Amino acid sequence: MSQIINQRLQQIRSFMQEHALDAFIIPRADEYLGEYVPTCNERLHWISGFTGSAGAVVILNEQAAIFVDGRYTVQVRQQVDSALFSYHHLIEEPFLFWVCQKLSAGRQVGIDSRTFSLTQYQQAKALCDHQRITLVETPINPVDKLWQDRPSAPSGIATLMSNACVGASSLEKRLQIGEQIHQTGAQAALITAPDSIAWLLNIRGSDISRLPVVLSQAILHADGQMQWFVDPAKIPEGFIEHVGQGVSVAPETDFADGLKQLATQYQKVLADPATSNAWCQLRLQEQSVQLVALADPCLLPKACKNTAEIEGMREAHRRDALAEVRFLAWLAQHEQQGTLPDEAQAADHLQQLRYLDSDCVDLSFDTISASSSNAAMCHYNHENADVPAALQMDSVYLVDSGGQYRFGTTDITRTVAIGQPSQEICQRFTLVLKGMIALACQRFPKGTTGTQLDVLARQYLWQQGLDFDHGTGHGVGHFLSVHEGPQRISKAFNDVALAPGMVISDEPGYYQDGDYGIRCENLLVVEPLEFPHSDRPFYQFATLTFVPFDRRLIIPSLLSDAERQWLNHYHQQVFELVSSQLESTDIDTLTWLKAATATL
Repeated sequence: MSQIINQRLQQIRSFMQEHALDAFIIPRADEYLGEYVPTCNERLHWISGFTGSAGAVVILNEQAAIFVDGRYTVQVRQQVDSALFSYHHLIEEPFLFWVCQKLSAGRQVGIDSRTFSLTQYQQAKALCDHQRITLVETPINPVDKLWQDRPSAPSGIATLMSNACVGASSLEKRLQIGEQIHQTGAQAALITAPDSIAWLLNIRGSDISRLPVVLSQAILHADGQMQWFVDPAKIPEGFIEHVGQGVSVAPETDFADGLKQLATQYQKVLADPATSNAWCQLRLQEQSVQLVALADPCLLPKACKNTAEIEGMREAHRRDALAEVRFLAWLAQHEQQGTLPDEAQAADHLQQLRYLDSDCVDLSFDTISASSSNAAMCHYNHENADVPAALQMDSVYLVDSGGQYRFGTTDITRTVAIGQPSQEICQRFTLVLKGMIALACQRFPKGTTGTQLDVLARQYLWQQGLDFDHGTGHGVGHFLSVHEGPQRISKAFNDVALAPGMVISDEPGYYQDGDYGIRCENLLVVEPLEFPHSDRPFYQFATLTFVPFDRRLIIPSLLSDAERQWLNHYHQQVFELVSSQLESTDIDTLTWLKAATATL
């Protein structure tokens, strides 16, 4: 493989010479700037062999470098040849700074502006200008030109979501967002995030594994009219009747012409500098269009789920709980028999249990199935290991997984005792669980952000001089992206207030490098709270996830009376929800469930 990668690097360097470039940057992102990319757009993997979800490669005439974040420092060394690439930390040593240090004034750096947001492009250009280096938009991505056996672009037919399932028609949504566009002073907006397009049109797709969207681009006018640029082969029968009046369809290859036409119609166009790629916005600026730089207007309405969407999420979690409980009971049985599975076998079995439900169409992300020390890597993927690890006795197993159901998305993490874990592990698990409960129980006034609540989940760890390095909570879509903005719960500043209908994860953790990892995760939904004498609106969280926490890892003396009461009530709800779904043949599962949800 190293020989093939080296040949590809030389081909890119030949392209650079043809275009008088001294460097070329290849990020993981594609033109849609989403978290996931289809196989045909895995350009970073093609040039380096790296399969992680974030990173970038910089190619110079005499050397190349790969940049990844802390999740992938081990993986990158396993997958990428150090003789061809030097390794760098994506956050601590940004690739733009690195390339500017390597090049002298007068040099040229090439990029495909479709793979950069406008914000990223502007930052790159400012830095290059300061160093008197020229940032060049190449007319074609060299990887696309050179990738001989590139997979075909996905062409699955879109699925129509009923109004009863999503709670509002496409026309209603388009008129609502169109009015928001009008209020900004713009006459139209670029809608390029695939999940925003799916939400607006009440469709789902199969273009990307784990993310049920249709890859496409759109222009939404302030009057609710929408131009959708998409492969015609993806249009399902009955689409026009489904979306209602005001939606025109054109091939995605016509998007450039659509931008030119837009520039002749309007002077102001709303575009999100963070989620729409630089290329389409730069083309509008070239036509003297004034860009209104605001967040994608679909983000907030999409995040605030309506009653139908919340009911769908509840149903997805009800069914998901059945699969999870069957899995945990199966795991316990194998532990008792001394036939522990490895990480891959466990993940595969959990997936099979989810797929017993015909309405589960995919996983919501690649399952994190991590044994003992592997769990210390919070985004570990056993598929990147040479040999998946066997589950280890007297330690813990961490499984973070989720499903894409036709009416909702799930995401859950459970840490499971294998044998008898150490007192230290149990103590830290209990601290993590206490933080998760504290956040789930919090009541808060309107206007509160996730940043203000983040400390609740960390407080008990902090009291012991401990912490975790990831965010505490992320938004979750309705049969859409498992990582959805704009809300989040994190130490990092976020000015988006939590609002009714938002679904968000509650997932504190603790990770002892090289030894073990712990995480407890439920999904919550924000809902109004009525206080008899409140002077302002208040909200609370309602729990969506109902799967037992491992009682063997809990030190009861560390729990307050209120925490113990919460946990016992929660486990009672779990038993009632799951036992009602078990079949008569699920005797072993029912026996396990009774013990797992017994009063603490």
